[in-house]
Amino acid sequence: MIRVAICDDHQIVRAGFKQIFSSSDDFEVVAEAGTGREALDIARREICDVLLLDIAMPDQSGIDTLRTIRQGQPDLPVLILSGYPAQQYAVNLFKMGANGYLNKECEADELITAVRTVYQGRRYVSSTVGELLAQSFDRDPNTALHTELSDREFQVFLRLARGATVSDIGVALSLSIKTVSTYRTRIMEKMGMQSNSDLTYYAMKNNLLD
Repeated sequence: MIRVAICDDHQIVRAGFKQIFSSSDDFEVVAEAGTGREALDIARREICDVLLLDIAMPDQSGIDTLRTIRQGQPDLPVLILSGYPAQQYAVNLFKMGANGYLNKECEADELITAVRTVYQGRRYVSSTVGELLAQSFDRDPNTALHTELSDREFQVFLRLARGATVSDIGVALSLSIKTVSTYRTRIMEKMGMQSNSDLTYYAMKNNLLD
């Protein structure tokens, strides 16, 4: 029996996934969460074999939640759920330790296959995500700039793009102002940007903001 936790802020989405799992005898939904903090609590209690995590949670993003889970429960399989196209987040999330990435509009069979795959200790990579990962390794000049950022740089980048100050980011991520400023400098250099407004424009153009 594979114990599954579903973490998504929309109750109707959780209900839909529960319905899919109920059709198979080897799955049991043991927990649900509607916020990032609730997802962290589930992970810390070690009550599930696979955790499905929505990328957009109301109190704490799935990106921040995944990073925290990886620090405390590095071996827990985490399958990311997203309503965004794979090219916007998938590569960065795999770099941060996600075991798989699924669009919420996937077929039921693909969801079942993905959960079984990560439960077995492997990564679930769809053909679309596989192509993106290959491009990131080859450093294709057409690869999106944000996929070149480290996981922490990507976290800082998203917050800067949303208008957060260096001080705000330091508090949210438990980093010193100096450290955040260093990350900001690296981000600007890697992405060839000059200002925070450039980051915001880029994020909006690439649909990275909620």
